[in-house]
Amino acid sequence: MSHLPHRKETNCLNCGTTVIGKYCHSCGQENIEPKESVWHLILHFFNDVTHFDGKFFSTLKDLLFKPGFLSKEYARGRRASYLNPIRMYLFTSFIFFLVFFSVFNIQEKEFKNVDFTLNGKTTSQIDSLPANDFNDFTKELNHGVPMSRKEFSDYEDSVKSNSFIILGEKAPYKSKEQFDSLIKKGIVKPSWLKREITYKQIELNEKYHDHEGKFLSDFLESVQHHFPQMLFISLPFVALLLQLLYVRRKNFYYVAHAIFTIHLYIFVFIVMLIEIGIAQLTNVHDFGWLRYVNVLLTIAVFFYLYKAMRNFYEHEDLKRS
Repeated sequence: MSHLPHRKETNCLNCGTTVIGKYCHSCGQENIEPKESVWHLILHFFNDVTHFDGKFFSTLKDLLFKPGFLSKEYARGRRASYLNPIRMYLFTSFIFFLVFFSVFNIQEKEFKNVDFTLNGKTTSQIDSLPANDFNDFTKELNHGVPMSRKEFSDYEDSVKSNSFIILGEKAPYKSKEQFDSLIKKGIVKPSWLKREITYKQIELNEKYHDHEGKFLSDFLESVQHHFPQMLFISLPFVALLLQLLYVRRKNFYYVAHAIFTIHLYIFVFIVMLIEIGIAQLTNVHDFGWLRYVNVLLTIAVFFYLYKAMRNFYEHEDLKRS
């Protein structure tokens, strides 16, 4: 309801219908003065927010502590008392991704110090080997001939630049042409899968050279930026999976499964927000014990899913509706 004064005239400014009372019975518009001050605009905004929050928090309470209840109420047609699930999903997902993208800022520098591994030993482990052990180690790599530290460093750089690792395998080929030439000569006889993996490794070598940190940051950044789309796209597929799982329940239509999935996603968003907050608090104040809380919250998601499915799909009244 607006804080603006009501008009003395009874014609609706929106549709022209004669207004009886405060609201037009035809279009529902409140019969108030059209001119408003900045202060009235601010009051109207906070009035709407307060109304939204009131319904939001009452719905949130039922969502968190009554798994499957809101989906059951929606399927029964009891909807006016609760926030619309689509609206609630948009609101919670907006808050979640706002926090998510603020907290997780992936940069290449986070991966620059990742150790490279040769024969089961990382770069730092190899560098710290005593002289005799270092000679023995390099003999294994160089056909029985030991290498100096400088020679090993050059060898390591060569392996890094020409051996981008995928699925634990290295591809020591500088180009597709070289690889194809070896295949034609019969020197290399890869399977179809091995050939495709090697092609991909060569492409990554050419694009990133020895900048493995750049590859990792680009990959994780791509996952991060597509995370909202991945969740949004997965939602109808999860609903379809539930429909197939409960295909014998003829009274459960696809929309019912979709609403159940939306409520589940909202719960997961809220839990993940709590986990992000706990993780940040742990990083700042070194409260290591809080990590166990995150573990319990992850377990709680699966327990919530079990209870929600049990309450929603096993309820006799709903099955008869």
